[in-house]
Amino acid sequence: MLKLLALLFSGAKLGPLLASGGSMLISLVIYAFIFGWRYAAGFIALLFVHEMGHYIAARVKGLPVGLPTFIPFLGAWIEMKKMPHDAETEAFVGMGGPLLGTIGALVCYFLARNSGDTPWLLAVAYSGFFLNLFNLVPLPPFDGGRITAVLSPKIWLLGLPILGAVFFWNPSPVLLILMLLAAPQAWSVWKFRNSPQAAGYYQVSPAKRWEWAAYYLVLVLFLAVMTHEVHEMLAHVRAARSGAGV
Repeated sequence: MLKLLALLFSGAKLGPLLASGGSMLISLVIYAFIFGWRYAAGFIALLFVHEMGHYIAARVKGLPVGLPTFIPFLGAWIEMKKMPHDAETEAFVGMGGPLLGTIGALVCYFLARNSGDTPWLLAVAYSGFFLNLFNLVPLPPFDGGRITAVLSPKIWLLGLPILGAVFFWNPSPVLLILMLLAAPQAWSVWKFRNSPQAAGYYQVSPAKRWEWAAYYLVLVLFLAVMTHEVHEMLAHVRAARSGAGV
């Protein structure tokens, strides 16, 4: 592991591509050690697809952006070298990740259904659907917070209770870290919501607000349905294997 960390740091000096690849390799090794190499490879691939959705969306809007960086158990992110100048551009970049990530999860889902004995691939699809759904929590720094900002930052008031409910349902140190990261960001933006700069940043026509609300809700509902369906499929697979083993 120390050798892998050294590789990552040396990669940071040699170039962004090596730094991104090094962090991806470390995550892959850690996940493979815990969950097996096939699931780890599929999961890392879906994380990469998600982050490349942000990357492509940012480049479409003319924003300079770095390659993905991976941190085990916290996911991945891309470095925005220049922040969006308005909420609609931020929503566009924020939507790119979950949208492309959902497509990647769908590819895994259909491959799993049309293949033979591939429960690991179905598990990868489930992880993709669930993580993209979770990432749409309407609270920064989640993608949902960046998307719903185009509607109104007041929606973020729903984000913390949702995140707290998820933590209560499934306590996790990672969730606690995310809550600690989210709270100050949400408070900072909320505190300055009435400033002239904020007024200009969040100035969007009512038609555009409705349009983005539709995009957001459709994606949330679709991911919720797919997460539930694949969860039920995995439960059926586990029950079948358990019955076969009796």
